[in-house]
Amino acid sequence: MSAAETTTAKVPPARRDPLPGAGSGQPGKPGKKRGTGGGAAVPWALLAPCLLVLALVLGYPLVRLVTLSFQKFGQPQLWGFQAAESVGFDNFSNVLGDAEFWHVVARTILFAATAVILTMVIGMLIALLLQRVSGWVKTLINIALVASWGMPIVVAITVFKWMFDSDFGVLNWLLSQLPGVEMHGHNWFADGTQGLAVIMLLVVWGAVPFVVITLSAGLTQVPKELEEAARLDGAGSWGVFRHVTMPILKPIIVMLATLSVIWDMGVFPQVFVMRGGHPEADFQLLTTYSYEKAFVVNDYSQGSAIALLTVILLLGVIAVYMRQMLKIGDVE
Repeated sequence: MSAAETTTAKVPPARRDPLPGAGSGQPGKPGKKRGTGGGAAVPWALLAPCLLVLALVLGYPLVRLVTLSFQKFGQPQLWGFQAAESVGFDNFSNVLGDAEFWHVVARTILFAATAVILTMVIGMLIALLLQRVSGWVKTLINIALVASWGMPIVVAITVFKWMFDSDFGVLNWLLSQLPGVEMHGHNWFADGTQGLAVIMLLVVWGAVPFVVITLSAGLTQVPKELEEAARLDGAGSWGVFRHVTMPILKPIIVMLATLSVIWDMGVFPQVFVMRGGHPEADFQLLTTYSYEKAFVVNDYSQGSAIALLTVILLLGVIAVYMRQMLKIGDVE
């Protein structure tokens, strides 16, 4: 066959007829879209085991807590000598009408707010520091953070009790080395303010590693090009941090702050163990106050009412968190 004949050879036209069943949506045909039938149920099926465990672990205690808060339930009812009787909102009226309860609420909010601020500020400073140190220094700091984070809380409390001991505490010894300072024999827990400050340091010390690790991961997502552009526009270190770093880290900061508020308002072992199982009135927070009413005074109904009010207060914090996250989502 010559070249001319090759160039003039006719090519068969492409078949335009649709394949049988294409686009018809009939089962088993090529046009059928598969996997759309139970797609919405798949996530719920995967979450079902976790939801079942949460319902068993948290559901019954929460229902029991609500039930007890509306009943008269003390030792006679606990041992079965008397039946529990409904008292309506009397437990809540007694709790809300008690001036000591409001003192404990104010103390708890102040304690949690101060602890959260210190945790976030110290955590941010350390996270920024890790971006500017050499590799081996960063490794050493990360090892120290993970070691402090993984230390059991009872061990950490024991260390802090030794550090702030009135007779053998290392802090009193160090402060006494300063000119004109005499701290030998100083009891940090003789005053409620100083004692809560020590407990707050313990709480912050245990919470900072998580904040540092999370913020460090977030800082790796800040584009270097934006920081360089801000510096070229004349922004200093604070300007770059405020206008570039902070907006990008805002979702992480909101999440960490909310979790820290929940954790710090639920502080219990730090206060309970530090005070030998009998926290004084000046050391009472909502968790220890609820425990004292329920298991020391044996008024389980009033203790349940205090615990339920604490849950409602924390739900308010969660609502604020959800609102902030929705605002961030709308902006993005």
